[in-house]
Amino acid sequence: MAYDGIVTKAIVSELSLLRGARIDKVFQPNKNEIILGLYLDKKNYALNICIDAQNCRLNLTTNAKPNPQIAPNFCMLLRKNLIGLKLENIVTLDLERLIMLDFEGFDEIDDIISKKLIVELMGKHSNIILLDETNVIIDSMRHIKETDENFRDILPHTKYTFPTSSKFNFLELKNFDEFKNMINISSINDLPIAISNTFNGISRAFIQSIISKFGITEVNPNSLNTIFDYINLILEKIETSNLGFEEIINENTNKKDYFLVPCDISTHFNLNFFIDDFYFSKENTETFKNYRNTLLKLILETLKKYQKRLYNIDEKLNECKDMDKYRIYGELITANLYKIPNQNLEKVEVENYYENNTIVTIPLDKKYLPSVNAKRYFKKYNKLKNALIVVTEQKNDTLAELNYLESIVYELENASSIDELAQIFEEISENSIFKEKTNSKTSKKSKIKKSNLTKNKEISFNPIKYNIDGYIVLVGRNNKENDYLTLKYANKNDLWFHTKDFHGSHTILKINNDLPYPDNDILVKVAEISAIHSKAKNSSNVPVDYCEVKFVKKPSGSKPGMVIYTNNKTLFVNPGKRGRSLNPSK
Repeated sequence: MAYDGIVTKAIVSELSLLRGARIDKVFQPNKNEIILGLYLDKKNYALNICIDAQNCRLNLTTNAKPNPQIAPNFCMLLRKNLIGLKLENIVTLDLERLIMLDFEGFDEIDDIISKKLIVELMGKHSNIILLDETNVIIDSMRHIKETDENFRDILPHTKYTFPTSSKFNFLELKNFDEFKNMINISSINDLPIAISNTFNGISRAFIQSIISKFGITEVNPNSLNTIFDYINLILEKIETSNLGFEEIINENTNKKDYFLVPCDISTHFNLNFFIDDFYFSKENTETFKNYRNTLLKLILETLKKYQKRLYNIDEKLNECKDMDKYRIYGELITANLYKIPNQNLEKVEVENYYENNTIVTIPLDKKYLPSVNAKRYFKKYNKLKNALIVVTEQKNDTLAELNYLESIVYELENASSIDELAQIFEEISENSIFKEKTNSKTSKKSKIKKSNLTKNKEISFNPIKYNIDGYIVLVGRNNKENDYLTLKYANKNDLWFHTKDFHGSHTILKINNDLPYPDNDILVKVAEISAIHSKAKNSSNVPVDYCEVKFVKKPSGSKPGMVIYTNNKTLFVNPGKRGRSLNPSK
């Protein structure tokens, strides 16, 4: 959906109902957004102004955003200049994506003062500019020099000038013939581009939606007249706020899109709140993807480092396989010194009494006597023997780290919200292998509410909950939650489930004394849930181990989510069929 000049005009038309509202709050959630708190007729409104290059817009919002503890300078400036003033007028300049908000009020000595806020929604050149009563710039969210933009300065204490455009103003057209004469193309594919490049404020997406809506297949006077009439119809409906958004499937991307259509019912701020929900969802999706990709990149870089370390360890272990050979060489040389000439040799042939006295050729370093070569073989043997102990321990540690990193990758692949990603980040930031790479720039504080299930109010605990024939089943969302669910929350006689040899979530079947002990059918259903929340969710015949919680232990010093268990039984299930029909309970 394109936030073009037509949408801008429609949004501002709705916002004209807020004339007379008093500014009582100003927030700046991030470097691209300003939120103005408005109060009118005992109601509060929040006007969101966003100048992000991809999502620039102006609309009322009901979606709260976190604010920094220390307000940025531009936010403080707006508070100083606007709080207490009333919104006298809000208008657009033709079909330009430029909005002017006029404010009036009284200063400390009851003199009338006026300020203007200019909102320019122009992609990467978007800006919010505060003007005084003489149209001199007090300050702007972004400072722009003429050398940067090639046509004007946006700097404090300079006179504000409106942006210029070489495109035509559709509102100035007198009739259809003028419109038709400006569109000199024959290809239907080029029509959206041609109209958008000719007239201000009309996007390609809007023209394409008209073409799709009316099934236009060629450029001729009739099809151009259809487009011309529909644009005028939308512009007429803007004045009465009889507009809504209709969902269509974009033929180019095969994704859902929306475009303006007339509607019979006039509702206050209908377009504003639709735009608000649309962009809030879009931004959350973008933020989620970017955050997950950042974390995934961090994990995969570390995973690659440990895989390389494991390769080097295996190479070292391969060397250690020959250590007994070096010991035997040393012993054979020592046992046969009386036969070997006491001079520098390249090799010696001796009887190997470990293999029925067969003749073995032992290479020697010609720089040393045979006795010294024997000592060097013993030294090499002892070195590899000690290395084997150290490297074997290193391999076990490295395999544990790799296993943990793979569990984090699984969590990231299955995370569905920013809060879940924040919890994963909190988990890895506590791990020493990530401390050098984790910092405040990557962090997002988790806002998951404390569930009434938790016994520890310092723990963010909100497991996935299922109801299987009256039995409660809980599934952890991440490693730390798995630990808390199994080791702290679950009762000793509850049943614990986990896929065998696959990364997955801990699953707890709560034993209810008011119900019969779970039969095999219930156990299979819970095992299927456990398989669904694992890397084996797309497999068939998945082995799932289960046992009572009292048999699940956490080794000292082990990573989050890592446990050992005994007295277990195994069920083989097919999670695919169950996964299509299973939904968590509220």
